[in-house]
Amino acid sequence: MIYNMKKSFIYLFMLSSCLLLTNCVKQSATGKESDDALPVENENTSNMSGSTTCEVKFGNIVFTKAINGADTLVTLKENGSLEFRCGEQKDFFCDPNGKLSNNTAPILLTKVDNSKPFTLIAKVTPGFTATGTYNAATLFVFSNDTLWQKFAFEQDERGMHRIVTVRTAGTSDDNNHDVVTAPSVYLKISSDAQTIASYYSLDKKEWQMVRLYKNSYPKEIWVGICNQCPMDKGSSSLFEEVTLEQSSVGDFRSGE
Repeated sequence: MIYNMKKSFIYLFMLSSCLLLTNCVKQSATGKESDDALPVENENTSNMSGSTTCEVKFGNIVFTKAINGADTLVTLKENGSLEFRCGEQKDFFCDPNGKLSNNTAPILLTKVDNSKPFTLIAKVTPGFTATGTYNAATLFVFSNDTLWQKFAFEQDERGMHRIVTVRTAGTSDDNNHDVVTAPSVYLKISSDAQTIASYYSLDKKEWQMVRLYKNSYPKEIWVGICNQCPMDKGSSSLFEEVTLEQSSVGDFRSGE
């Protein structure tokens, strides 16, 4: 009997060890040692607060998803541009400190197959004002409320107009890039399904890369346009020459 009890104890010990080892392997496989290890594929892609279906045709794109009533805030102009209005204190940002978190900015989105290449381009003219700190016209790559990237032409704290990228996976980073004195710029986001990069240009010919990283977004994502006004009483931005193609740039360094 003592022999059987010892045998049972040894068996239970070995079983517990195997379970513990398996659990450690699983934790190691999903750890966050780097940005590339972010568990994006497991994110809930249905979590899109304030979203409704819509149908807004502009350029070669049909936007079918509106966040925060974006479809009611756009007007197609006779000159071919799209006016995008925004109310006061509207932003999309997941503050690492929690103090400035805000997901009220209006965004127009269209679905893309992220297993294939794509390139989104738009000429943007933000509604910059003397008191409009962080006013911006932006392009978006969107999976859900806490998994996205925006690419903006934005007014900074000193009134300068900058190219800005914000990448969010749980919380947002905030990267200020070049100062631009022209009233309008071309913004471009391109992916070959493995790499995703952001570029800007003044003439749509020579492109400057501002951000590049591994495309770890889910197979089904959304891309689109947004106008934001975090600090002021409201703004209006213009979008022109908006295109979405199922191809990527040939050279990810030059953006061409």
